[in-house]
Amino acid sequence: MKSDFKWKHFEGEVILLAVRWYLRYALTYRDLVELMAERGLDVAHTTVMRWVHQYGALLDKRIRRHLKATCDSWRLDETYIKVKGQWKYLYRAVDKHGDTVEFYFSAHRDQLAAARFFKKALNSSHNSTPRVINVDQNPAYLAAFESAQSAGYFLQTKLRQVKYLNNRIECDHRPIKRLVSHGFGFRTFRTAQQTIRGYEAMRMVKKGQIKNLGRRPLAQIHFINSLFQIAA
Repeated sequence: MKSDFKWKHFEGEVILLAVRWYLRYALTYRDLVELMAERGLDVAHTTVMRWVHQYGALLDKRIRRHLKATCDSWRLDETYIKVKGQWKYLYRAVDKHGDTVEFYFSAHRDQLAAARFFKKALNSSHNSTPRVINVDQNPAYLAAFESAQSAGYFLQTKLRQVKYLNNRIECDHRPIKRLVSHGFGFRTFRTAQQTIRGYEAMRMVKKGQIKNLGRRPLAQIHFINSLFQIAA
């Protein structure tokens, strides 16, 4: 919406450009300040940071109804993200083709976090109940899965705890971790959550998970601009 940029000092095109670059490439906020300066724009790195927090989360929200359906074979795993010196946990799942099923950022690594991740994945409109879910040997997954079955979910789903089958999701963590490491970490759980939503949303766009769009960069840029009613 054009109202998304109301009262902003910079045009929506400039804001989205900075947000897209940060969420897609391994850049720091100060890198973006330099890139903007090359184009005659004087932007503070804290301003870019606020843009990423706000519009990254909005991007995640708005691409949801445009996502292609995932397949019925999921690979699920969690990875570690440091927030103010403490480890937090990013739960992620991809299907057998590598498309992102869902993600969930949690302060804890336990049965409740796994259950919330399962619930979020099932409630996402681009997913259907999976035929099989592959996880590692973390006992929290089995406990959360059995709890969900007792509540009437995953009744036709098989849970496999076979570590080598999770190579695809473990490899898929790497681009997200690379972006996090170049961003010099997070100071609060909330800002980490907002930024990760943007990373994951941009990753889904980059993978070609948007209906009738493909992987052409220019088409993806036009699509993102259209979500915010920015003319191509």
